[in-house]
Amino acid sequence: MYQVNRSVLVPYSVEQMFQLVDDVDKYPEFMPWCGGATIHEKTSDSMKATIYIQFAGLKQHFTTQNKRVFPHSIQMDLVEGPFSSLKGVWEFQALDEQACKVVFNLDYSFSNILVERLIAPVFNKVANTFIDSFTNRAEAVYGQS
Repeated sequence: MYQVNRSVLVPYSVEQMFQLVDDVDKYPEFMPWCGGATIHEKTSDSMKATIYIQFAGLKQHFTTQNKRVFPHSIQMDLVEGPFSSLKGVWEFQALDEQACKVVFNLDYSFSNILVERLIAPVFNKVANTFIDSFTNRAEAVYGQS
């Protein structure tokens, strides 16, 4: 099993950071590896979405069911994709009205050894860039503090 555990302090509110992570349709605009995104269904507390990865010659996609607790967390669970398991959570912890701590944890394993050998090097790199991509996106959307 692979794990990504990252956190960052940002000069933006929990609401602002939640909205950036929750805005799956916009991922192709600022994540260079993202070849597309489709939202299949969305309610006030859940979303089912597919992310398309295009990076270093690899084309893959995965679908997650996301539990949304605005503005505190987004929990992701695998629906389909090249994984045997994928579970993740984004947490947004207020430090004050205009600053928060963003925590990203992701646990995943691949469906078989061949898939792992093909996809792991690319997906591991992609997964480790998530939090940096959202920090950069926050600066672009909300401005630097």
